Amino acid sequence: MRHLSILILTLFLLIGSCRFSKIQKDPSLRAKYDAAIAYYQKKDYYKAGVLLEELIPLIVGTKESEIAQFYFAYCSYFQKDLELAAYYFERFYQTFQNSQYTEEARYMHIRSLYESSPPFNLDQSSTTDAIAVTQSFLNAYPNSSFYEECNKLQKELRLKLEKKAFENANLYYKITNYRAAVVTFDNFQKRFPDSDLNEEVAYLKFTAQYRYALQSTTRRKQERLNKALDFYDSFASYYPESKFNRSAQKVYERCIEELKKS
Repeated sequence: MRHLSILILTLFLLIGSCRFSKIQKDPSLRAKYDAAIAYYQKKDYYKAGVLLEELIPLIVGTKESEIAQFYFAYCSYFQKDLELAAYYFERFYQTFQNSQYTEEARYMHIRSLYESSPPFNLDQSSTTDAIAVTQSFLNAYPNSSFYEECNKLQKELRLKLEKKAFENANLYYKITNYRAAVVTFDNFQKRFPDSDLNEEVAYLKFTAQYRYALQSTTRRKQERLNKALDFYDSFASYYPESKFNRSAQKVYERCIEELKKS
């Protein structure tokens, strides 16, 4: 019985393959277009995509061209070829600026870029591009049904940049390059003033400055310890209930002791 089921399935696949091959060879553009749409509606995005790719250069300027290119972009998306999907959605809305699908295509361009954005520990150039594209959409469509979703995606993309910048700064701290750590933590605060990571950044910047002072010559040590105290005051002022308060207080006390010695 099992062998019979496999045989029947194989026959269906062969028949389907022969039918698809026949459609590909059909000289009628209408027949090929209708078949592509039918495959798309059945969620057979591979076959729909193959036919649409063959059709698109042949039907430029026709009323079918718009939907063919729109569906073709979706075929790439549904097959998880996200970089190509992003490219085709962008090309669609640049080509059909007055289409009823333009807004959706712009959203799907963003969606494709978002889903293809790499983990935060890798190069984030594409994430930066995705944020810019998303902001452009938010500016162009303030009343869009996709607005809230795009706003959410943009926040998640920005969080990746924050994590990347934080890890870069924290790496200097871990390898005891405290001068570079102070600079990069400071740049983080300027670049991401609303980040949830700023509490930890403020604590680490203070600690890094203290340790940098300890590495300094006698002539520069006092100046750098005083700067560490300034960082502590800022930290304590902004984050009076911080989970880092106990550790920061200990570093502060050591900083005062070092100043007394100098």
